[in-house]
Amino acid sequence: MTSSSRDNGTEKTHFGFQDVPVSEKAGLVRGVFDSVAENYDLMNDLMSAGVHRLWKTAMMDWLGPRPGQHLLDVAGGTGDIAFRFLDRVKGDGKVTVLDINHAMLSVGQDRALDQGRFEGLQWVNGDAMKLPLEDKSVDAYTIAFGIRNVTDIPVALKEARRVLKPGGRFMCLEFSEVTAPGLKEFYDFYSFNILPTIGGVVARDKESYQYLVESIRKFPTADRFKEMIIEAGLGQVKYRRLSGGIAAIHSAWRI
Repeated sequence: MTSSSRDNGTEKTHFGFQDVPVSEKAGLVRGVFDSVAENYDLMNDLMSAGVHRLWKTAMMDWLGPRPGQHLLDVAGGTGDIAFRFLDRVKGDGKVTVLDINHAMLSVGQDRALDQGRFEGLQWVNGDAMKLPLEDKSVDAYTIAFGIRNVTDIPVALKEARRVLKPGGRFMCLEFSEVTAPGLKEFYDFYSFNILPTIGGVVARDKESYQYLVESIRKFPTADRFKEMIIEAGLGQVKYRRLSGGIAAIHSAWRI
């Protein structure tokens, strides 16, 4: 876990800025995404002024999808990464979209039908910490804005390594720490004051967006996350900061 403690014999972890029992976090996170699923993509556009699309394009550019590859996209319920991958390989590939949240998967399946996407997609309800896939079974593993919600991140990273084929690629797009001079103050004000308000108005759920903002602040720095990826047994680990450090892409390989 990114951080944990023991209180009266009960192991705790963070849920935003709250300390909660480890056993309860997954259910709390599931509740957040049950609530926001219907408006998730709209809110991403509103919150980032559409910049999240550029970040996802940058991740696809760095990944360099090739025809015939099998991608596992974890926490990818709404299909954003999966659709981009299939477009890059012109349909000659397969994506297993895995999400712990049924509501998010339902949104993604509806989007796929609306876009006429009937081939190359497999939708799986599953846990990043216990992937229902065979060892060395996928060519690439992606996770975008999902890993900070996982209860035990080191376990999820080890699972990523387990299912990747030798020579397979790991890529993670996640919010990070702001490094650009002068940007942090504005970003903090916007995050804590504006984003939850937008969530309250558009999604009618201010509390869930307050959690999502807080979860960003609890996520490790880019350097620390790089160390965690190395500790999980992946190699050639690199990262690139995006938009002054608001987000970062981490890349690694199963050696």
